[in-house]
Amino acid sequence: MTVVSPSSVLVSSSNLSLASIWAEQLNLPLVSVAPDKGLYLIYDAQGLALAHADLPKVNPVRVDFSAGAVAHRLQQGGGRGQAVAKACGLKPGISPRILDATLGLATDAVVLTSLGCQLVGIERHPWVAALVQDALQRVKGEVDLLWLDERFQLVTGDSTQGMADIAAALDFEPEVIYLDPMFPGSEKAAQVKKEMRFFRDLVGKDADADVLLEQALDLASHRVVVKRPRKAPELAGKKPSFSLVGKANRFDIYALRSLQSR
Repeated sequence: MTVVSPSSVLVSSSNLSLASIWAEQLNLPLVSVAPDKGLYLIYDAQGLALAHADLPKVNPVRVDFSAGAVAHRLQQGGGRGQAVAKACGLKPGISPRILDATLGLATDAVVLTSLGCQLVGIERHPWVAALVQDALQRVKGEVDLLWLDERFQLVTGDSTQGMADIAAALDFEPEVIYLDPMFPGSEKAAQVKKEMRFFRDLVGKDADADVLLEQALDLASHRVVVKRPRKAPELAGKKPSFSLVGKANRFDIYALRSLQSR
């Protein structure tokens, strides 16, 4: 994992008290002027966001569960017909307990939670986890999103250092484990989505992703699902039971047992 530069700072442009809380939690200096280079966090009227001083024309990246891409997917019905839902085995009457061991911006996790799954999401980079936590706090109490409070739990931690220990500490027995590790694609491809460019600069490449699959296969009771770029090699070189292939991505499914309705 890439070590964040000490020059990275938290910039407050609106709510000083909340910005100060994040600065203290993340052990970052609180300043009023953005840095000249590198990544930094900004707290403004819309909440916490990740910005890049070297990419001033790219809007800061933030997590928002009530607007943007996530809201669009939810408004589409968050349907069980979505590829991630199919890959995780969701069907009428089947909403498995899911451990998302590489949470990221929580887009897929929130869709799965909206479909009735109890989900624990683990994110190892504290800045990324903070973006998700801030988004959760902003929608707390919203009637249409009460299911987030009921079924979604965020954990800041490193899945590769003991996925089973994290689950045991929460008394959470995952039926499905979902993995979406960063893939070291071309720099040109990374610029297609600003989130991917920012994430690459922030967290680097998941060189230890193969460890995740081995741990997940030991822990999951029913299946492990790995999201990969369409033409990427299998994680750890291990052939899946079957795959669901889309235009840009595919889901490799390692089936252990059949999911049953409860």
